[in-house]
Amino acid sequence: MTSTYPLSRVRQQFPALRTGSALFDAPGGTQTPTRVADAIRDAMVSPVSQRGRNNYSEQNADRIVRGARAAIGDLLNVDPRAVFFGRSATQITFDMARAVARRLGPGDEIVASRLDHDANVRPWVLAAELSGATLRWIDFDRETGDLTVDDVRRVLSDRTRFVAVTAASNLYGTAPDIAAIAAAVHAVGAEIYVDAVAYTAHELVDATALGADYIVCSPYKFCGPHIGVLGSNVEKLEALVPDKLRPSTMQVPERFELGTLPYEFLAGVTETVEFLADIIPGDGTRRERLERSYAAVAQHEHALFKRLVDGLAEIDGVERVGAPRTHVPTVLFRIDGRTTAEACAALGRADVAVMGGSFYAIEAEDWADLRDGAVRAGIAPYTSVEDVDRLLHAVRALTL
Repeated sequence: MTSTYPLSRVRQQFPALRTGSALFDAPGGTQTPTRVADAIRDAMVSPVSQRGRNNYSEQNADRIVRGARAAIGDLLNVDPRAVFFGRSATQITFDMARAVARRLGPGDEIVASRLDHDANVRPWVLAAELSGATLRWIDFDRETGDLTVDDVRRVLSDRTRFVAVTAASNLYGTAPDIAAIAAAVHAVGAEIYVDAVAYTAHELVDATALGADYIVCSPYKFCGPHIGVLGSNVEKLEALVPDKLRPSTMQVPERFELGTLPYEFLAGVTETVEFLADIIPGDGTRRERLERSYAAVAQHEHALFKRLVDGLAEIDGVERVGAPRTHVPTVLFRIDGRTTAEACAALGRADVAVMGGSFYAIEAEDWADLRDGAVRAGIAPYTSVEDVDRLLHAVRALTL
């Protein structure tokens, strides 16, 4: 932790921390600041209806939607007109995969990564089956969890049309070089779909710099409500026709949003982005404020992560699973003599929240032969030195 990081002020905004638990389950979902919950409540008790311009409730609904698109546009550095929302990143990716499949046929190739959460794998497997396209796999290093641009290049060809890959593994924490991968993908004339669910919690996304044609994330992984969001550009979205109701608009991005949007969650999304931008107070555009705050969060998280990883390495009987060269602050480990379930339960009794398993990264589990999975611990903006030391103490106690 750096001395300039306002940890106390950050932690005070999370009522969930009052329980006193040491929470390392952020890779599965972060806690919620009061201001985000207040924004959700305020939207629910204010006049809202279908979007329109005829009366206040219609105008209020429209304002909430436009505000959320603008906020995500700033967060991902994409055009707000190419931002749309769905129930989850999983649902959005299934919808996108079906739309992409309509453009493909026999002879075309879809490329998926074995490192990814199944939400960015199974939709593309099914899209290949639906379209008759060939599915090709990107392998990763079983020992380290690394996935490199060379791993991707090995499976690209002039028949590749679509590549799906993660910006950060929800299992190992691996952060592949997406900019280099995207350049390789574009060099063969294909498009790239990036799962940034585990990435956006720790790194400020710049979809343009990354070269992502489509990028999806989940606000509940970065202190927001349970909803999914995708950013792209208008031209690419206009080229896709999703499943929709006959009277629903064909306008982009609304053509991708099924039914009435959850306005209260969208109000929460806007406030989430504002919360992130305000971690380090100061002037500037929202994007500039986000850049400043994300840089401070990264410094804070990296220091705590080093303390955690170094501490685990000093405990006899603890084995780290994977050690990717570039990563977000997520660590996977095993404790000798304990199954993953036993370790998680014992740590829970010590009031330390971790998670165990393979976390829906089923292809990675099979590829790396992680039959019992492992214990996963992740750092969040509200994590403290005391939290890390409690986890290390609790782990050490399980090895005695």
